[in-house]
Amino acid sequence: GGFTHDELLKVWKGLFYCMWMQDKPLLQEELGRTISQLLHAFQTTEAQHLFLRTFWQTMNREWTGIDRLRLDKFYMLMRMVLNESLKALKMRGWEERQIEQLLELLTTEILHPDSQAPSGVKSHFLEIFLEELSKVGAAELTADQNLKFVEPFCTIAARTQDSLVLHNITRGIFEAIVEQAPFAIEDLLDELDAQEGEEGTSEDEGTSEDEERERDAPSVQPGSPRGAALPGRSDEPLGGGEDAVGPVLQFDYEAVAGRLFAVTSEQSTPSQNRKRLYKVIRKLQDLA
Repeated sequence: GGFTHDELLKVWKGLFYCMWMQDKPLLQEELGRTISQLLHAFQTTEAQHLFLRTFWQTMNREWTGIDRLRLDKFYMLMRMVLNESLKALKMRGWEERQIEQLLELLTTEILHPDSQAPSGVKSHFLEIFLEELSKVGAAELTADQNLKFVEPFCTIAARTQDSLVLHNITRGIFEAIVEQAPFAIEDLLDELDAQEGEEGTSEDEGTSEDEERERDAPSVQPGSPRGAALPGRSDEPLGGGEDAVGPVLQFDYEAVAGRLFAVTSEQSTPSQNRKRLYKVIRKLQDLA
């Protein structure tokens, strides 16, 4: 039972051209949602992952043939498929092994040096990854779990020979974490306020530490489109306005800096990567 790899590639070719032929924006959005939600029709993780793997392989194969006028709807489809992939993890309780398997699939098909992914696919994936993770998981993921989600990007950033991939990981992942820090700290303070009275003086000390961190964090204006967790970016089909910040991913900045430092300080790391990433590490340490 179940589809083979080759059969799913044929299915995706058909779905790709369904989207190709649909020219009406609202219908494109509806079609994109219908296509991406097919993921949940597969009962096992293995079948779901084969469906996702063949989606990204199809995007990689067809990308260079997509004309400028059609790009936006395929950007939207990539965003929707990534969103449903993360929802599938959420439905399974963010189980650690499942997180690892999905990240392995995504990095292999999109970011690995041997992957067939064109620059446009890589760049868009890196731009939307944290945004979609925020939408799906910010309300319940812990800082430890979020570290798991960014670990593969630490390794790839340290090792890549592709300067565009290095730039996009730095910008789309690490600098985005730094830029959303004021919102994350605000969320944390709100949580601490809600617990006030239950935790006594130890909670008060925690709050003052958080306020100190907030003063030190880089200033990002509320409603700024640059924060990783903010909706309404570029190809977002329906997005909130300035007030729609929503929950923000929590990070242990010291732990992220430590993980990034561990891989960046390896002897095999190219010197231009090390130079770029040490700047990011310093920014993260300043937040810690």
